[in-house]
This record gives sequence, C-alpha cells and structure tokens, in this order.
Amino acid sequence: MTMNRILFLCVANSARSQMAEGLARVLFGSEVEVVSAGSRPSQLNPLAVEAMGELDIDISAQRSKSVDALDAARFDLVVTLCADEVCPILPGQVQRLHWPIADPAGVDPVIERDKALAAFRTARDQIEQRLRVLKALRGLAGGPAGTEEFHTSIRVGDLARSTGFYAWLLNGWPKEWTHRYATFVRPELNLNFVLLVSDGKELHHDTLYHLGLGVGSRAEVIEAYHRARAAGVHVEKPPRTTWKGTPLHELWLHDPDGNLVEIYARLTAAELAEKPADELPVFLVPNTERAT
Repeated sequence: MTMNRILFLCVANSARSQMAEGLARVLFGSEVEVVSAGSRPSQLNPLAVEAMGELDIDISAQRSKSVDALDAARFDLVVTLCADEVCPILPGQVQRLHWPIADPAGVDPVIERDKALAAFRTARDQIEQRLRVLKALRGLAGGPAGTEEFHTSIRVGDLARSTGFYAWLLNGWPKEWTHRYATFVRPELNLNFVLLVSDGKELHHDTLYHLGLGVGSRAEVIEAYHRARAAGVHVEKPPRTTWKGTPLHELWLHDPDGNLVEIYARLTAAELAEKPADELPVFLVPNTERAT
C-alpha cells in the first residue's frame, strides 16, 4: 500500500490525533506527509504538549483543524482514534484504519492533575507503539510466494519489528494490532497466529520451539531463501533437502527475536526416488550463494 500521506482523525483534534501527528512526524520523518484534524476542532490540549515534551517532541506549534476542510483524495491512509465517541468521517475512496484509544481528556486536570497526565501518557504510548508497527509494515518487500500450512503463536520482545517480519513472511498485514498484540488470520490456511508482547514469565517446556511454514515445492523453498536474503532476514540454515525422519526441502530462518522459522516443502514421489545412499542432506543452492 502506498503510504506517503497520512491523516489522523478524532473529534476535537486536541489530544489523541495531535499526539499521533507529532509522533508520526518523528517516526516517519520527511518520507511521509502527516496531518491531523477533527469533526469538532477545539484547541491543542496543554497536557498533550506536556506528555509529548517528555519524549522531547514539541507539538506546541500544532493547531486544531476541521476535517470539513480536507479532501480524502489527498491522503493514502486515514487513521481514526476515537473510542467511545462517534468518529469523524472523511468521504471518499481511501485506505482506513481505526485505532480506538480512550480519550485522555476525560479526567479533570484541575481536580486530579497527576491522574490526568497519566491518562495522556497512556494514550501517547499506545499510539506510539501502533505507529511503530505501521512503520514496520510500510514498504515491505514481498515474502514467500505460496503457503500450504502454518503453525502457531509466540511472545516477542519488540512487537513492531516482529510484526514487520511476519507480515513479510505471510505476505500480508495483520488483521489487527494494538500496543499488546498483533493477530494474523489466513482462513485458507486455517491460521490464527498471534504475536504477544513478552511479559517476562518463563515459557513452559512444551511451548513451541519453532514455527513451520509449508510451501508447494522445492523451487518455492529456494525462492523463499532469495527473498529472505533480499529482505535482510537472518538465514540460520540455507535451503537443503533432508531425508531422515520426514523427508523435506527446508530452509531455516530467525525472526527478530531469535525464534526459528522453518520454510519447507514435502518431496514428490520422483524426488523421493533421488534419495542418496548415505541420506546426507543435499544443499539446494551453490556454496557461493549461501548465507548464514
């Protein structure tokens, strides 16, 4: 998806969308044009300025703007950030995402200033993590061309980097994501795969030790290898044919958290007939093309 112009929308354009605008300007830099607006614009909330200032991001020069003055055709992506309110609508054909972030302005800062500022920090941090995931998804190279089966879910230390990796691997964006998880759904694979932010608890010994992604042929395993190298993905073992146990054409990768990922294809009858007497693995690319 082209993503060179992003619009963030909420009701008052005073807090959530303003913080999103400021965060996105820093995360995307000059590569992306960023705008925010609201259906009932008011004024920039000083607690939003303070919360962003804690990250050394100055949004004090930003101003509330009306969505009515904007043209959907200008934007590649519109992100709405309303939770309990009715979100503004920008008519037109445009890619849309909805991130329901609780309104931090619901706490009266005059009565409970610390609690109010804490609400702004929470909203800021949730928006930042979602934006980091969005950045990881922007401009991904193509992943493996075809998949036949996949198994399971894992916990990760860096949600954004891992979401970007698996979006590349599965050739598609997650169905949804928050600051705590990202969910990939591929009905044709009977897949519901979840990345969870690691909570520091020790994993049980029966927890999955690696992930498996089945493709259709030896050629697709080799193609996945070249795509992985082009994308800068760590290759643990280059593509090879193994004969012991279940005969497979296989390629082993590491995701950003060090989890092993096996891309594999089952052998055809003709390929099984090629089994060497010593049953040693047969590499599928020349030694000069292998990466570790």
